[in-house]
Amino acid sequence: MWIDCRFWMLLLLAPLTPSRGETLASSRAAFIETHCVECHDDSVSKGDFDITALAFELEDVANRGQWARVFDLVEKGAMPPPEKSKVGGDERKQFVSALADELLRASKAEIAKNGRGPVRRLTRVEFENNLRVLLKLPSLDIRDKVPADRDAHGFTKVSALLDVSRVQLDAYLDATETALRLAMGGANPPPEPVTQRFTGTDLFPELNTFGEREAMFFARDNRMVPIDGAIFKAMSLQERRDPTLELALFRSATWPYYGYPRGFRAREGGAYRVRFRGRAVRQVRDFRLVPAHEPIAMSFRARQPSGPDVSGDVRETGGWMDLQPEAREFETTIHLKAGETFEYSPLGLPVPFIRTDGGFFYDYPPMPPEGHRGVAIQWLEVTGPLRDPDWPPASHRVLFGDVEVAKGTAADAAALFHRFATRAALRPMGEEAHQPFLKLIQAKMTAGATFADAMLAGYQALLCSSHCLYLTEPRNDALDAQFAIANRLSHFLWNSRPDDELAQLAQQGRLHDKAVLRSQTERLIADPRFEEFVRTFAEEWLDLRKLRRDIPDERLYPEYRKDDYLVDSMEHETHAFLRAMVQENLPASTVIAADFTFVNDRLAAHYDLPRVSGSAMQRVTLPKGSPFGGLITQAALMKHTANGTTTSPVLRGVWIMEKLLGQPPPPPPKSVPAVEPDIRGATTIRALLAKHTESKTCASCHAKFDPVGFALENFDVMGAWRDRYRGMERGEKITGIDPAGHPYTYFVGQPVDASGKLATGQTFRDIHELKHLLAANPRQLAKNLLEHLILHATGTPVGFADREEVQSMLAACEAGGFRVQDLVHSVVQSQIFLGAELQP
Repeated sequence: MWIDCRFWMLLLLAPLTPSRGETLASSRAAFIETHCVECHDDSVSKGDFDITALAFELEDVANRGQWARVFDLVEKGAMPPPEKSKVGGDERKQFVSALADELLRASKAEIAKNGRGPVRRLTRVEFENNLRVLLKLPSLDIRDKVPADRDAHGFTKVSALLDVSRVQLDAYLDATETALRLAMGGANPPPEPVTQRFTGTDLFPELNTFGEREAMFFARDNRMVPIDGAIFKAMSLQERRDPTLELALFRSATWPYYGYPRGFRAREGGAYRVRFRGRAVRQVRDFRLVPAHEPIAMSFRARQPSGPDVSGDVRETGGWMDLQPEAREFETTIHLKAGETFEYSPLGLPVPFIRTDGGFFYDYPPMPPEGHRGVAIQWLEVTGPLRDPDWPPASHRVLFGDVEVAKGTAADAAALFHRFATRAALRPMGEEAHQPFLKLIQAKMTAGATFADAMLAGYQALLCSSHCLYLTEPRNDALDAQFAIANRLSHFLWNSRPDDELAQLAQQGRLHDKAVLRSQTERLIADPRFEEFVRTFAEEWLDLRKLRRDIPDERLYPEYRKDDYLVDSMEHETHAFLRAMVQENLPASTVIAADFTFVNDRLAAHYDLPRVSGSAMQRVTLPKGSPFGGLITQAALMKHTANGTTTSPVLRGVWIMEKLLGQPPPPPPKSVPAVEPDIRGATTIRALLAKHTESKTCASCHAKFDPVGFALENFDVMGAWRDRYRGMERGEKITGIDPAGHPYTYFVGQPVDASGKLATGQTFRDIHELKHLLAANPRQLAKNLLEHLILHATGTPVGFADREEVQSMLAACEAGGFRVQDLVHSVVQSQIFLGAELQP
C-alpha cells in the first residue's frame, strides 16, 4: 500500500523510542498528515508555518515552544480550522493528550536538570539600584554607562536575553569604577555648601524670552517694569537686584527656551537645595498681574547653561510644585552634574511659535478672556552641593570603615574586603571564593598601587563578578536557595537587593515559611521602594516606555501641541492606578472596568470630568456612563497604541489582546502590507479594513482583534473622547488658534462606529458593552496578569510544566475574586518562584 512520502518524513522526525513511543509518533504523524499538511507544508506554509520542517526534538527549548503552540491551537479547536478539516472529538483528544504527555515529560526533565531558566544578569536599572543601596549613594547615576538591555515583548527581565558580552563587561567595570570613586571621600572634608540668592533681573538670564513681552517680563506692584538693553546697562547692581522686582513667566520650558538664574553653574555634581517664593498669576491687558484662578504646576529642568539649542541631558528634577494665587515659599532638592544649571519649567503653559510673515519672530498666542496664565517668582536661593553631615561620608565608610587609607596594611585589606564582600555579595561566599580578589588586591599593592586604588580594584572585580551581578535559581533548601529567594523577592518588588531584615531571614533559613514569606511580601509592597515595581512593571507590561515615542500631528490635533504636562499626567495616572490595584488588592477585572480613576487638573480637563485642583493625582469616582475606568481606556495606553496622526483598530486590538487579555494573535504574514489610513477624511478605517479582510485568510485573523480595536475608536490619538473622525480635506471645517497661537484648520467628518462582533460570536455596540463582555471572564484576565508577573519575577516565561501550577494558583484566588495582591502572593509562594525541583 502506497503512503505519501511526507508521512514518512514526519515519522523520521520522531525520535526512536520504545514501542509505546513508536505508536505515539505514528499516531502524531498520521494526525498531522491528515489534518495539517495540506495548509502547512513547504509549498503552502500558511501563516509562514511549515509543519513538515518542524523536527520533534523536545529537549530543545525553542522546538518545545513551537510544539506547545501546536498543542494550544489544536486543543482550543483553532486548528485545524473547522471549515477545512473535520476532526472527531476523540481523535483531537487523543492527539492533544499524547502531545501533552511528551511536552510535560521533556519540560520537567529540563527543569530537573537545569532549573526553570538560566541564571539572570541584573538589568542595568537593578545594577544601579544595588550600587545605590550598597554604597549609600541614593542619587548615583550610572545606568547610561551600561548598554540598554534587550527586551522580549516589552520585558527586559528575561534571563535568556540578559547575557554578558565583552563590551557589556567593560561597561559594567567602567560604571562600577565611577561609583566606587564617588563613594570614596577625599583626603579632606569638602567645603561647606554655598548659598546663592537671586533677586531682580538675576532671576533670569535675559531681559526677555522667545515670545517677546507676553511670554516674560519683570514686574513691580503687579505691573510690568520695562527693561531693555539700554536701561539695563544704565542700572546699578543694586537696581538690577532690586528685591521688589518679580520675574513673570507665561510659557512652558519647551524649545525654543532657556530660563535659568543668571550666572548659576553647579561647581560640583550632587544635590542642591532650592528655595524660592512664588505665586500663580494671570497676565491681563497692559501687562498687569492679577491672582490666578487656580494653582499652576512648576518644576525645574537640569541642563547645560547654553542658549535654546541645548545639547546633552535635559531632565526634570525637583518634582512638581503647585504655585498658589497667594505668594508662598517652596523648597525642593534638585540633582545637577558639574557645570550644569537649572531652569524654571512651568507646566501646561503655551509655547510661542515661529512667524515668518513680516519678518522672523516668535509670536505669542492671543490673550484669552481670563488672561494669560503664568507664574511670578520673587526670589530664589540655591544651596549646595549638599554634603553628608559626617566625615568621612557614609559611602566612604562602606569601603574603608575606620581604616586610615594612607596607612592601610595587607591585614587591613583582607579584613576590609571580607567585610565588604559580606555586604555586597548576593549570596554567601566561602573563604575560597574570596581568594582571587584578595590576590588581586595584594598584586596591586605589590606593584606600587596605593592602598585605596588596590582596594577599589578588588571591589570593582567583585561587583562585576557572578557573586554580585547574577541572580540564581533557587533549587533546594540550602542556604544559597534562601538567599536566592530573598534576592528574587526584593528584585521583583523593589528592583534592588534585599534589605537587612530580608537578608537576616534568609540567613536564618526562614523563607520557606509561608507565613514569613507572606509577611515579607506585604512589607515590601507597603514600602515606598515598591514604586520601583510600579514604574518598571508599567513600562514593561503596559509598554509605557513607548509613551513619548510619537507626538500628535499638529495639523489634526492642534490642541495637543507641545503639551508635555498632559503626557506626563497620563503616565502618573497609570502608575497610580497600577499601585492601587496591588496595594488595595483590587480584582483583576479592574484592568477592564472600574468606577474610579486618578486625575489631576490637566487630566480631568482632558477626560472632560469634573474639574480638580492641582498637579497631584487624585482618586475620583467616575460619573455614571463614563467611558473611562480600568486600564483599557487610559490615555497613556491609547496614546502609545496610536501613531500621533491616526488610530488603528488593528494595532490597538492586537496590543489589547496580547497585553491585557493574554490572547496574542499570530504575527501577520510577511506578504501582506499594513493598512494605510486615509487622513483626508474620505474613508473610515473600518471601510478600509473591510476591503483588506475580503480575503478569508486575512478575515479569520482580523476577527480576533479588530473588534476590540473598533470599540476603542471613540478615543483619539491622545485618549480623549471623540464622536467623529478628523481629516484634512473633507467634512465640517473647523478653524481656530491653538494654545501656542498657531492658526489651524481641520475637518470633522464621518461618525465613529464602535460596534463589533467578537470571535466568540458576542456582539457589542460600544466600549461600555465591550467592557461588560471582557470583564465577565475574570479568570482569563487574572491568568494573563499572573503570567506577566511570573515572567517579571523569575525572568523566565511560563513553560509547559508550569501550566498545572498556574491553574492551581488561579483556583486558589478564585473565591476572592482574583484580586491582584492575592495573585502576587500566589506567585511568591509558588514552586515556580521558590524553585522546588520537579522530578522528570
